[in-house]
Amino acid sequence: MQDILAEGPHLRLRRADVSDLDYILKLEYEPENVKFIVPFDRDFHTKILEGAVEESMDVIAEEKATGERVGYFLVNGLKTEAHEMEWTHVVIQKKGRGYGHEAMKLLKTYCFDVKKFHRAWLDCKDYNDRALHLYESEGMLREGLFRETILTNGVYENLVVLAILDREYAARKAAGQEL
Repeated sequence: MQDILAEGPHLRLRRADVSDLDYILKLEYEPENVKFIVPFDRDFHTKILEGAVEESMDVIAEEKATGERVGYFLVNGLKTEAHEMEWTHVVIQKKGRGYGHEAMKLLKTYCFDVKKFHRAWLDCKDYNDRALHLYESEGMLREGLFRETILTNGVYENLVVLAILDREYAARKAAGQEL
């Protein structure tokens, strides 16, 4: 039985397992994705998938009707005292179908309704306009800019930090903006 984290109208999020490893690595290293993330290697993900890193979890987004995988996320901070979850590697394979919005809603459901966390946050390269639009339209607020903090192919890049608090999520949910 797979560990289902949250379900929506079209998608479900589930805990990834070792059989998802090649899919995760494929998504991370696809040219369309790798320019926006810092990919991790097989050993890194294997440790997470085998449970050796309790504060992190690889998550698969899949279509409910077919079980086909459509995206992957790395969730960190599962053991923080501050109840603060970090969403890393928000990667949707099937773009332009609304899956990013539904998957973000499911991540928020898992974070705030299931785990009862206080805050969720992520960072994003400042030129990733598509992702920034998604995150902001899903209620995440810009909290800051880390200037020239990541080195990619010899070029320093900026990261935008965005977050949403439990009370902001609750207000969106009361307004019918969440699942």
